[in-house]
Amino acid sequence: MNAPASSGQAVALVDTPEALAQTCARIAQAPRVALDTEFHTEKSYTPHLMVVQLLFEDGVALVDPLALRDLRPLVDALAGARVVGHALSSDLRILADAFESLPREVYDTQVAAAFAGYGLSISLLDLVRDLCGVTLRKSQTVSDWSTRPFTPKQVEYLVDDVRYLFRLEDTLREKLRARGRETWAQEEMPALVELRTYRNDPKRLYLRVSGNARMNRRELGILNELAHLRDRYARERNIPLKYVLPDDVMIGLVQLRPKSVEELSQLRRIDAGTRRNLGDRIIEAVRRGETIADEELPPRAPKPLGPQREALVSTMAVLVSALAAENDLPTTLLLPRAALERIAREAPQTPEALGDVVKLTSWRRQLAVDPLWEMLTGESVLRVRGYRDADPRTTIERLDEAEISAGETATG
Repeated sequence: MNAPASSGQAVALVDTPEALAQTCARIAQAPRVALDTEFHTEKSYTPHLMVVQLLFEDGVALVDPLALRDLRPLVDALAGARVVGHALSSDLRILADAFESLPREVYDTQVAAAFAGYGLSISLLDLVRDLCGVTLRKSQTVSDWSTRPFTPKQVEYLVDDVRYLFRLEDTLREKLRARGRETWAQEEMPALVELRTYRNDPKRLYLRVSGNARMNRRELGILNELAHLRDRYARERNIPLKYVLPDDVMIGLVQLRPKSVEELSQLRRIDAGTRRNLGDRIIEAVRRGETIADEELPPRAPKPLGPQREALVSTMAVLVSALAAENDLPTTLLLPRAALERIAREAPQTPEALGDVVKLTSWRRQLAVDPLWEMLTGESVLRVRGYRDADPRTTIERLDEAEISAGETATG
């Protein structure tokens, strides 16, 4: 069945098992497929998938999950495909959560654009305007995608979300190849198709509960068991976590440590329905947390670094910012603050160990390790040049042997 025409793009509406089978056959034969999704998240644990948009070299397919009982054939077809998309992680998370399956290979144009100097989170609209010379009309951004049939404006919006993705990939590859960065971007893509990327660490679910920083390890153990219970219950019923037990109620349960369902009435935000449906499971979760062996308890948040190491992190951050500016990259893409804090805490003693501590990919090692190591060991300094000319630049300058010796003598 064809959807309403959209600016000359061949558009097929996939809303029957037969049409889905044909679409899956197209995916199997296509060298690449562009993907986008529309979903609602307001009242569910996992997003309600409303539309799947697919771009082929010869047209667009709009898959209607509301009309199809089983999307497994589509997911299986995508598992063998090379997929192109923009800001793909939210789309891929749906596949990971609902189907435990991901494409074999992806190319995320937002990630690639970061290496081409467009920042870390450029929108599709801005990237299409800059690279394709087209201004997309985003009139349906808050559209209700559960309504059927689609209006012509909805179809145009759906098609626009994938229409230019192949052109974006080709153009970005050319730009990155010209700058010697194509492999840099490519190194970032495999993590997007690893299921563990979309999995919460079961030992650290407590970190998702605000207020955990003030707790001791035993309390964190209880909190983590309650977080497991909340997560399972929300997933079973596909409702948001906050509809099960809000964060402040979780904190209250840890403080109360109830031994019976009756004690739950002491918390005014646990109503009779929650006590009836979850009471026994809450009591059991608290009991499990109280019996965790000491050595198995969750770690507390790291202690503050202290003034000297905080200063070191700030100094390294200036250097990383200078490196990022010099290479036209977002600072947090090169090295986030968390990585710098780990370096400050562990003080690795070789350049190789420095890269290993924060698990740097090869392009990050290439850009950051030597400058960081040389600064940390006093072999280079940061200087500001051009300030008096109103053109300030932060530079990284290697010292000669005499300057290094003088510095060692002064601090010895």
